[in-house]
Amino acid sequence: MATKNMTPVKTPMPNQDPAVRAHNFKEVALGYTEEMARQEAARCLGCKNHPCVSGCPVNVRIPEFIAKVAEGDYEGAYQVITSTNALPAISGRVCPQESQCESKCVRGIKGEPVGIGRLERFVADWHRTHSSEHLTKPASNGHKVAVVGSGPSSLTCASDLAKQGYQVTIFEAFHTAGGVLVYGIPEFRLPKAIVQGEVDKLKELGVEIMTDMVIGKVLSIDELMEEMGFEAVFIGTGAGLPRFMNIPGEGLAGVCSANEYLTRINLMKAYLDEYDTPVLKSRAVAVVGGGNVAMDACRCAQRLGAEKVYIVYRRSMEEMPARNEEIEHAQEEGIDFRLLCNPVEVLGDDKGHVCGLKCIRMELGEPDASGRRRPVEVPGSEFVLDVDTVIMALGTSPNPLIRSTTPGLETNRRGCLVVGEDTVSTTREGVFAGGDAVTGAATVILAMGAGKKAAAAIDSYLNPAE
Repeated sequence: MATKNMTPVKTPMPNQDPAVRAHNFKEVALGYTEEMARQEAARCLGCKNHPCVSGCPVNVRIPEFIAKVAEGDYEGAYQVITSTNALPAISGRVCPQESQCESKCVRGIKGEPVGIGRLERFVADWHRTHSSEHLTKPASNGHKVAVVGSGPSSLTCASDLAKQGYQVTIFEAFHTAGGVLVYGIPEFRLPKAIVQGEVDKLKELGVEIMTDMVIGKVLSIDELMEEMGFEAVFIGTGAGLPRFMNIPGEGLAGVCSANEYLTRINLMKAYLDEYDTPVLKSRAVAVVGGGNVAMDACRCAQRLGAEKVYIVYRRSMEEMPARNEEIEHAQEEGIDFRLLCNPVEVLGDDKGHVCGLKCIRMELGEPDASGRRRPVEVPGSEFVLDVDTVIMALGTSPNPLIRSTTPGLETNRRGCLVVGEDTVSTTREGVFAGGDAVTGAATVILAMGAGKKAAAAIDSYLNPAE
C-alpha cells in the first residue's frame, strides 16, 4: 500500500507563464507528470463512506480510481472512471470539482481537498497517449434511437446507449460535432482534439453522426419517429439563445453576444491565423457578466490582440459565479475587473460604432431569490469606459425551434423543456431530454449526468422489465 501524503495543500498544477499564454491559444494548464499524480493520489484517505462520490453527477468511483493512480496502475484507473463517465478528459478539465466532488472531500476540512479533477485529467491523458485500444461495435439489440444535438449530454447518452447495442444516430445542427464543447469553450481550456477524440470513440461504437441537420427545419421530431423509424428521441440541444440587457445602444456595431463571439473564435477557427473568419478586432473590450463564459470571452479578446480588456460585473467578487480557477487565470493575465458596476448605455460615434460603455456604480443590498445580495444603483455615480467593443455574457436560454415545431412538447416560462419526476421524460411520448435544454445554462458535468440518466430511462422505455 502506498504511503499516505498528509501535505495539507494540493500538488501544484504546472501552467503556462501568464505573460506568454495571454498571447496564445495553447492550453493553459499543462497537466501532472506521473510523479505529481502519484504524489497527489497519496493524499486521498480512501474514506470508507466515499463522501466525494456523492458530489459527482456521474458517480465516478473516485477513491477506487485514485488508489490505482497511487499504485501506478493508470490504465486500471481509466477503466474505473470510464465505467460511469464517458468523457473523463473533458470533465477533468472543465468540471467545477471545487463545488462538487472536492467540496465533499474530508481533506478539505483542515486544508485543501484532493485534486480529483487534476487526477481525472491525468488518467484520461495518460490513456490517450499510451493506449492503442480500439472500441468495438456491440451486437445490435434491434432498437433505433435518435439523439438531437451533440453536446455533453448527447455524447454521454449516445455512448451509454451504443454500448448496450442500440443503433444511435446523432443529429447536429453545426458542421462539427461537440456542441458547446467546441463552439463555446476556448482551445486554451479544452483543446478541440480532445473533443474530437471522444466523438471518434462514439463512431467506433457504431454511432452515426449527421451534421448540418437542424432538427425543426431539415427534419422534425415527428418525421424522425414516424417516417425514419426511431423509437425514442433524446433532445440535448443545450441553451444557445443569448440574452441582452435591452439598454440604449445595444444595436450599435461592435456589440455582440458572448455566444456569437466564442462561436466565431472556437468553432469557426478565428483563433488560427490560417482561417479568415470575420471576428471583432478590438482596441479595448468590455465583457459584461461574471460567469465562466464571461471569463472565456475576455481572455479570448486579449489573445486576439485587444490592448485593454474589462470585466464589468454588477456584484462583488464573492458573488461572481465563475470558477475560482478561471477568475485567477484571468487576473494573472491582466484582465481589469470592474466590480459593482452595471452598464446603462452603449455609446456610439457618428458612424454607428461603439465608442464607450456608460456604467453606474452599485452597492449590495438585501439578498434576492438566488440568495445573493441584490445590487442597487448608487445615484450620480455614472462613468464611461473607453471601449470599442462590448460583449454581453449574460446567460442563455434554449432555442425555441424544436419546441415550436413539436406538438405535445411543453416548456416552462424560461423556454426550458418540461420533464417528469424522473427529470428526463418530456410531455411527449418517447421523447426524452436533458442538459441545458431542460435546466437552462448549467455545467458540462450536470449535462453529462442528465445524458446518463436519459440513456437508462430510454433503455427502460424500450426494454421494459417483464
